[in-house]
Amino acid sequence: MPTRQTSSSGKPKSPRIQVVLPEDLCALLTAMAELESRTVSNMARVLIQQGVQRHEQELEVSAPTPTREERLRFAFESQQPRRLRGAPLRLHRPG
Repeated sequence: MPTRQTSSSGKPKSPRIQVVLPEDLCALLTAMAELESRTVSNMARVLIQQGVQRHEQELEVSAPTPTREERLRFAFESQQPRRLRGAPLRLHRPG
């Protein structure tokens, strides 16, 4: 589970994780960061983001296409409930 710290101003910092890398991979990451004038941490973040996006794209390609009914159901279920405007409905009971 990522660790969340608090800054001196009281605002929450971004979650932190710790990763152990082999020396050769760490050296390569450091060299890549220097080439792009980034910190090693920022370079790792960029590469992780790219890898996650690529992984998600691969999952989308391999996933079956949802049917029209499934897309409609998802669209309706993801909507926030809204209050109807206008006068409330009154039921007329005969007799």
